[in-house]
Formats: sequence, structure tokens, C-alpha cells
Amino acid sequence: MTATFNPLAIASTEIAPSQLQLKAIVKSLPKDCFQKNRWRAWQSVLVSVAAAAVGYGAIAFLPWFCLPFAWLWTGTALTGWFVIGHDCGHRSFARRRWVNDLVGHLAFLPLIYPFHCWRLLHDHHHLHTNKMDVDNAWHPWYAEDYAAMNPILQRLYQAARGGFWWTASIGHWILLHFDLRNFSDRNRPKAKFSIAVVALFAAVFFPTLIATAGLWGLVKFWLMPWLFYHFWMSTFTLVHHTDPDIPFRPADSWSEGEAQLAGTVHCTYPRWVEILCHDINVHIPHHISVAVPSYNLRLAHQSLKDNWGGYLQERQFSWALMKEIVTRCHLYHEERLYQTFDEVR
Repeated sequence: MTATFNPLAIASTEIAPSQLQLKAIVKSLPKDCFQKNRWRAWQSVLVSVAAAAVGYGAIAFLPWFCLPFAWLWTGTALTGWFVIGHDCGHRSFARRRWVNDLVGHLAFLPLIYPFHCWRLLHDHHHLHTNKMDVDNAWHPWYAEDYAAMNPILQRLYQAARGGFWWTASIGHWILLHFDLRNFSDRNRPKAKFSIAVVALFAAVFFPTLIATAGLWGLVKFWLMPWLFYHFWMSTFTLVHHTDPDIPFRPADSWSEGEAQLAGTVHCTYPRWVEILCHDINVHIPHHISVAVPSYNLRLAHQSLKDNWGGYLQERQFSWALMKEIVTRCHLYHEERLYQTFDEVR
């Protein structure tokens, strides 16, 4: 690892979070963090393909009472496929753009995600992380907007912010990624292409699966692993930026450095989950620079701890953590950051 000295490290916690400069934080990372390694990138593909193969084999051949465990494993493995596509979307998987686009489309196909649509929307999230009204990754609603919504939308929002948080990414997927109005005229052809690729895959894959394995086969081999994938997708997304101590800020008081360094959570999960999901939980360095490949995230995180440790938000995944988030972090509050549904009724 290339040694890096950050002159701000000694007094980094003396800087107000709103005064943090993202460029200074990026410069403090060792150059090794940004190095692409072809072998390690393709090794991650092999891990995810092998893990999914084991999972589908378990679904096919193990007794019925093992199915929940097989679905959990396979859904977690498919989350690893998403993370590979995620690296491709940020151009950190390969040096050649066409390789990133090809692998990204292939990795997203089983999840029915249109690659370019996700990539473009996700770039917007990185540019506006934790910015109220602008960030497209689940910013909390204002209490007055919530109160003005019809009861059905209120119930849906309550579910997504409450005990059914694990379904929220399904709504995000279907509402945002197939709506061409979300893309500029310049990017719309790319969005159309990715939607067409997904539609063609679905038109072949689903009838073939039903014809060979029946409706139960569709549920067993695709739907249940897909739902477990969305459990992780929703959980990771929620935990990455939602905490009673992490602010979402209006545009006029938003700070890029604060949002990316102090507004992003590093959460530790069971190690097998982290391995299958290629360390997507090591999320702070990814928000400091999307150029850091997934296999270098831990190196970058250690550097951030050494130089900027006073600002880092670190958590341990547990049901107690999820309970705290889904029972407290409901609606925006300017001073207390969050308020609950009960407080505005």
C-alpha cells in the first residue's frame, strides 16, 4: 500500500462537518485504492456465479424444508450479482466501457434491472446524497407532505418506512427505472436499450421457466430468491443513509463533504453476507469516490478511519438496529432530524 500522509488527520475532528471538503478527503486516500485489478474483478464474478449455482442446486435437490435457507443463500448470491453490475455502472469493474456495459447488463438480467436506467439514476444519488427533495434513494418525506397525501399513499409510505422496509426497493425499482421521463433526451436512447434488453430476456426466460417447471417452479427458482435479494437491497439502501443521528439537509444547507463522509454508514454484517455481497456494506469509501472498486473498499475504509475517524458512522447489523430505524426514522424534522408517524397524527 502506498503510504499517504494527510495533514488534516491530526485535527480532522476540529473541522465542522458542514465545512468538510470532499476533494481533500479523496486526496487522503492511498492511490492503491483506485487501482483496478482484472483478476480480482473476474474473481468476484466467479464467486457470485458459483454461489448462485450452489443456491439453485440446493433449491432443486434439497428437501422442501430446506427451501427457505436455499432461497436466502441464493438471494444473497444474486445481491452479489447486483454489486458486480454496480461496479460496472461506476466504471470501476473494467477499464473498457464496453466491458462494463456488457457485464453490467448480464449481471442485472436475473434481477430484471435495466442497467443504464439504474446507472443514470444511481449517479444522481451520488451527486446529491442526503439532499432533501433531490436524492432519489429514499429521502424522508416532510410531515406536511405526508399529511396532505391520500390514505393509500400514506399506508404505502408507512409500510416502506416501517416493518415492510424490505419491500421498498421493489417500489423503487418499478416506479423509477422504467419511466423514461426520468431520463434526459441525451440519455433516453440508453435507457430504452436497457429496458429492451430486460424485456427481451423476460419474454424468453419466464415462459421457458414456466413451461419447464410450472408456476411453482417460477416461484421456487425465481420469485423467492428475487424477494430475498430485495430484502438485502432494501436493507443495505436503508441502513447506508438512514439513522437517527444522520441528517438529510435542504439544498441551501447541504454540504457535499458532510453528506458523503458523515452521512453514509459503514455497517458490519455476518461475514458470509459480506463475502457474497462483495463488501457493499463498506459504503463510506464508495461515497467518497465511486472509482474505488469493491475489492479495495476495505483498504480505503481503513485509510478513512486513520485520517477522518471522528466523522465516520459505524454500526453493527442487528434486528435491534433495524427496529430503531423503522420505528424512529419516519419523517423529516429540521431540528431533530426525524420524527415518527405518531408525532404528526
